[in-house]
Amino acid sequence: MLDRRSILKMAAGGAMLAVVPSAQLQAKTQGKRLAMVFDVRRCTGCLSCTVSCAMENQTEAGRGRTRVNQASIEQEDGFVTLAVPNQCNQCDNPACVYVCPVGATYKRKEDGIVVIDHDECIYCQLCVDACPYGARRKDETLESPPEKCNFCIHRVSVGLLPACVETCIGEARIFGDLNDPQSKISQLLRDNKAYAMLSEAGTQPNIFYIGLPEQADDQEILSLNFLKWQR
Repeated sequence: MLDRRSILKMAAGGAMLAVVPSAQLQAKTQGKRLAMVFDVRRCTGCLSCTVSCAMENQTEAGRGRTRVNQASIEQEDGFVTLAVPNQCNQCDNPACVYVCPVGATYKRKEDGIVVIDHDECIYCQLCVDACPYGARRKDETLESPPEKCNFCIHRVSVGLLPACVETCIGEARIFGDLNDPQSKISQLLRDNKAYAMLSEAGTQPNIFYIGLPEQADDQEILSLNFLKWQR
């Protein structure tokens, strides 16, 4: 089990990206194993995902559930600039679950989505600091639960795609069930090198990246200020 101190300590160090082992990608779970791939080769940085997410989930300004950072990464032949999305990683070993004092944050057995029970949440915001990905948006007034991505659970439960996936003009977001070997996401991960942010933290995320250079520092990307480059 990961405690909050160890999570923050591991996250603070940063590390070069590591390829996710195929055994981890193909590991079967009970029920569905919903996951998302960000193909940064196709992401245009248009931010339609952030807009559609905010509209779909009616989030407050500054507390959006998904963000897109612009990262400039040095390579042997110069710099490459990429748009890199970030949101809740729907971890198999979620730090946010362990620090919640009332069990309001939990991982669903039927599909692996990490959710917040708003009726049980006491608004302590401890999970915000525990998340090594910075994916939870704090309520500074301490009067409501944090905001986080839940894969648009209300849409997924009736067979629809998450809003960000449906509106992605570059088709850079791919969503599906990793337990289904015929799903588009499973096939994509079989055919490409897949990376995960902060793999050394032991959270076992279910958000994967395709197209990121191995030289990228994941902690540096996660700490970028997404507001500095929006048009």
